[in-house]
Amino acid sequence: MKEIKEIREDLKEIRYYYSRASVFEEGEKVIGINDVYNKVELYNSTIRRARPMLYDIYIGLYVHCLTQQSLAFEMGYTREYIQQLNKEVLLFFQRNL
Repeated sequence: MKEIKEIREDLKEIRYYYSRASVFEEGEKVIGINDVYNKVELYNSTIRRARPMLYDIYIGLYVHCLTQQSLAFEMGYTREYIQQLNKEVLLFFQRNL
């Protein structure tokens, strides 16, 4: 079972990957796929089994790279509620990875 700290680090890398996806895709053509891609695939395949709200939070925070505040505004929730849901995402990954 992964520690929460390790999951947070993985999610930072995933968020970075998505924030620079076009660069990674271009680099793939020249030098090949970066190792982070395997991590992205693992987390994406795992989150597919989550309840819809956690799936939505993952997409907003890590795929679309929104802040908790901007996602809260977009969804009509408080930042604290998004923070709570993000903790649930972390615990989901801890139980399922």
